[in-house]
Amino acid sequence: MLGRRARAWDLSALLIAADPKAGLAERNLWLVRMVEWLGHAAPRADPDDGKQVLRLRHLLGVLDRNPGHRASVVALLAAFFDGVDAAALFADFGFTPRVDLFGELGERLRRRVLPATPETTDLADLFGLVFHADDDAQWLRAIDDATLERLAALLGEAWNARSPRVDWHAPFLDAIMYLCSAVRASGFSGPMRLRMSPATLAGEPFRELARAGDAVHERAEAGLPFAAEAARLRALLDACRHAAASVFEHLEEFGVSVDLVFQVNQLRLRVRRIEALLACVESARPARDVLALLAALVDVAANRRSARALLSRHYALLAAKVAERSAETGEHYITRDHGEYRSMLRAAATGGAVLAGTTHLKFLVVSLGLAAFWSGFLAGLNYAASFVLVQLIHGTVATKQPAMTAPAMARKLTDEAGAGATDEAVEGFVDEVAHLIRSQSAGIFGNLMVVVPIVLVVQMAWGLASDTPLVPRKDAGYVLHSLTLLGPTALYAAFTGVLLFASSLIAGWAENWFVWHRLDSALAWNPRLRARFGPGRAQRISAWWRANISGLAANVSLGFMLGLVPVVAAFFGLPLEVRHVTLSTGQLAAAAGTEGLALLHDAAFWWCVAGIAVTGALNLGVSFLLAFRVALLSRNVPTAGRSRIYAAIRRRMWRRPLSFIWPPAER
Repeated sequence: MLGRRARAWDLSALLIAADPKAGLAERNLWLVRMVEWLGHAAPRADPDDGKQVLRLRHLLGVLDRNPGHRASVVALLAAFFDGVDAAALFADFGFTPRVDLFGELGERLRRRVLPATPETTDLADLFGLVFHADDDAQWLRAIDDATLERLAALLGEAWNARSPRVDWHAPFLDAIMYLCSAVRASGFSGPMRLRMSPATLAGEPFRELARAGDAVHERAEAGLPFAAEAARLRALLDACRHAAASVFEHLEEFGVSVDLVFQVNQLRLRVRRIEALLACVESARPARDVLALLAALVDVAANRRSARALLSRHYALLAAKVAERSAETGEHYITRDHGEYRSMLRAAATGGAVLAGTTHLKFLVVSLGLAAFWSGFLAGLNYAASFVLVQLIHGTVATKQPAMTAPAMARKLTDEAGAGATDEAVEGFVDEVAHLIRSQSAGIFGNLMVVVPIVLVVQMAWGLASDTPLVPRKDAGYVLHSLTLLGPTALYAAFTGVLLFASSLIAGWAENWFVWHRLDSALAWNPRLRARFGPGRAQRISAWWRANISGLAANVSLGFMLGLVPVVAAFFGLPLEVRHVTLSTGQLAAAAGTEGLALLHDAAFWWCVAGIAVTGALNLGVSFLLAFRVALLSRNVPTAGRSRIYAAIRRRMWRRPLSFIWPPAER
């Protein structure tokens, strides 16, 4: 019927090829080529220069001057309207029958890889072929009123030429009815129904929605006024929207999942589509509203071509909820006065004492000479057990703090230092920054001021009891060689910061999973636990797991990542290692205990000291920056006040630098 793409630029060829008696695929392909001709003003044309609209005017002018061509195009369009299901476009396009995110992701990937066919009666399937350019929506919205009126007359003539004749409202009304049923079914699904606020369901909006949609359909189809029915439908849609939004107001009680986020977003989009369809059937100027709906559908078509857009949109909301959980945990790591600062030092000192033992156990694991995997596994088990022990005795490890405190900082930024914030709000946020940096300093000081002397004392005691050093000289030499700043220490320290950040995400995910599956309630009311320990103790067990699941997940995941990730990376030929500031300091202290005081005169030792300083900065900085960035993106923090905040932080550093290290004097 038509040649290759080059012939699509020839309007005469297109009009000659307009054959109303052609088959389904040929008619659909003709429409694809015509829209392609309209949408491309010229090869490599600027989409903002208005030539697409000029082409549309030219087409309408040619049809007005050539009755034969107009009759063929009208007849072909009439046959096209007869052969497709237009209601499917309005009711189904942009949505998915699947209720899971990954099913939709697979469908999008399939569409990108496999070609689509024009041999279809489903206008929703054909729509992506007709409008496949990213700028199609732009030139559609640029159509002026006069041109739109002429285009509407042409399409109306084709619609009225259908056999049998159907009112143009019919597909819009059918789509409203279908979408109302879909929204109702979504609202009645188990995960949604159980997690919506009872207050938002008081008027039973989902139960009444399908009836309201049917009422609008029946009145409009009969040619009767339906303004009252449309107003009721809009009120119910608004109630359904608020009910769906209430799902995320119960995070602590119910949790959230990827599929639930996807289902809520699908419901919101369907509600918005119904409102747009209502605007079309109620409008005094339906052509403009229908064009706006068509342009919105073209935007949807462009969006459906992107798997990245799907993931970013749906994971943003999920990340917000996980970040919110980390924010609650992170508040415990921020010190604001002398008392909290001293408490942080004590907790960090406790953590440092445990990690001193971890250091010696690491040398023991190395001395066993195991295969790489088992050596990494035992090292990870050593780290994980040590971190869990620190948690159970209420100690702290400095490097765990930043990834947890960053979401708390983002929440503070949202609440107090957004666009239009007062000077007091900005200064309040700078206070939080000072509190945070001071907390990290206390954590590092507490860890290091204990891990070094304990490691040295243990080695001295071993030396008094044995003729051989606790840490062999070859291992001490390896420590001096590996921790030096002259090597890749900075790279490894930054990579460790990424692992610290990843452990915070795992912690938020694990707590959310625990709440989503209501395991706290399952433990509290488990018949076996209640029979063995009694109801009161079962409740305490449930509360303990609820309070500690996040920390356990963070500690265990971090420990095994520190031990196993370098092994896995080496298997793939990637020379990656980990550099944790407290563990590295303990190893350097152990090396110094083996080499003796003479090591203080060796430049290699001081290069390792410099390497540890850089390691601490990168461990904290990278993990905090990654977590803070994710938290900002997930919370949609405005950018208007950021320059004021940066300026305020610089002023504070210049005028009161010690406030970032030591808490202010108590009044």
